[in-house]
Amino acid sequence: MTVVWNRYVAVLVYEATSDAPRRRPLYEETFVLVRAASAEQAGRKATRYGRAQETSYRNETGETIRLVLRHVVDVSPVLDDSVRGGHPGEDVVEVYARHFRNYDAYRRFEPLLSDHRAR
Repeated sequence: MTVVWNRYVAVLVYEATSDAPRRRPLYEETFVLVRAASAEQAGRKATRYGRAQETSYRNETGETIRLVLRHVVDVSPVLDDSVRGGHPGEDVVEVYARHFRNYDAYRRFEPLLSDHRAR
């Protein structure tokens, strides 16, 4: 039996905390590319990967920083993984998309958009 490997994008959310008083957690959203035979297997692989990234260390000011995987938010097939090159647009490939209805809420959430005006 031949296993067909597919590519999936997994969305992981990590939380970084500090033992310093009044330090708020910092959250990180990460997109990882996973090769798997099924979405379920990709989810398991993404979870193992995320947990392997968990760590604890002392920063430059002596605070203990702890990074933990909070959640695998989504696992979706890569939309197109055929980066071919040669023609305009072929050096770019869409690997993940998500949809929402409230752009203003998204702008408030997304720090990279906080200083941009709506188009």
